[in-house]
Amino acid sequence: MSIKVRDVMRNVAIAVGEDASFAEIVRTMRRYTLGAISVIDADGRPVGVVSEDDLLLKETDPVGHGTSVFDRHKRRAEQEKAAAVTASALMTTPAITVTPGTPVRDAARLMHDKRIKQLPVIDVASGRITGTLHRSDVLRVFSRSTGELEREIRAVIGDRASVSADVSGGVVRLSGRVARGCEAIRLVEEIRQVEGVIDVVSELTYDRADLLVVPPLL
Repeated sequence: MSIKVRDVMRNVAIAVGEDASFAEIVRTMRRYTLGAISVIDADGRPVGVVSEDDLLLKETDPVGHGTSVFDRHKRRAEQEKAAAVTASALMTTPAITVTPGTPVRDAARLMHDKRIKQLPVIDVASGRITGTLHRSDVLRVFSRSTGELEREIRAVIGDRASVSADVSGGVVRLSGRVARGCEAIRLVEEIRQVEGVIDVVSELTYDRADLLVVPPLL
């Protein structure tokens, strides 16, 4: 079973309009203890995100001369944000969003790759914001009960009566015997994909070593 964003998201969408002032953004973020906040247009669709980093540029006042075109462009963008007073000028665009049906694993990978603290959740049909997914929400999958994990892992193991799984603190220890080496590897990888599994320790043995050995390049 793949846990979806709808299972862990916050159904209250906290956002500001494009014309929200710097002070209003700060007040809202402090009130709700947010590290970032979505910016929406007049139709309620996310158009960007203002983060603490964007706001802190007001204090850092970036100056200096970069040694490359990229550095100069980055500094110019930071200077413009440092002078900004509304959400539309402060925000980072485009807005990176997910839908309620997005797998949590995909949302977590998106957060990591893009280095963002939260994701607006949008309605598939209208594109309007319906909730928010925070990093702490994603981590809730690791608080699943041992019973839940055991049931899902047993479903993955299926009719392999010779394979047993012990679950403790999110770590799964597999023991027993399977027919082929590739089957043991595949089983471990499938159990790693179970939401809430932290690690898999395999003590599986097999009757036939059919693993492909790739010779080293000369």
